[in-house]
Amino acid sequence: MQNLRTAHPDDAYHCFAIEQAAYEGDEAATLAKIAKRIADYPEGFLVLEDGGEIAGFINCGCAQVVDMADEAFKELRGHDPDAPNVVILSVVVDPARQGHGLARVLMEAFIARMREMGKRRIYLMCKDQHVPLYEKFGYGYLRPSASDHGGMRWHEMAMAL
Repeated sequence: MQNLRTAHPDDAYHCFAIEQAAYEGDEAATLAKIAKRIADYPEGFLVLEDGGEIAGFINCGCAQVVDMADEAFKELRGHDPDAPNVVILSVVVDPARQGHGLARVLMEAFIARMREMGKRRIYLMCKDQHVPLYEKFGYGYLRPSASDHGGMRWHEMAMAL
């Protein structure tokens, strides 16, 4: 049984554990960043439960002007909940549960939520191997990113809502 819901403060540690397991090296958000994202913008933090356990999540912030390489934004500095542009900070599915379509369930629900909230565009950064996945969800490729977050190479993508 799957359930989609807004994150609660007590979800922070479990989400952090999934983020640590799913991301390489220094690219994963810290527990403090995840807790701050839940506290400061819970409506932008969507959790997917599968079988009663958190299986994945997406979190974001909003901005009037988007600078994907802005590291401070990952701590929601500059976040404006009324801004039309959504910047995804994490898209994570527990590695033990990957390959079962959970990312699609999560992303489709997130996109629908952002439309309902009246947002205009969703931006994200991803690694080379994920560009085709996000294109299937409807994102268009923008450019290689100036960000070197976590010492990785990133690509910027966006979707008009």
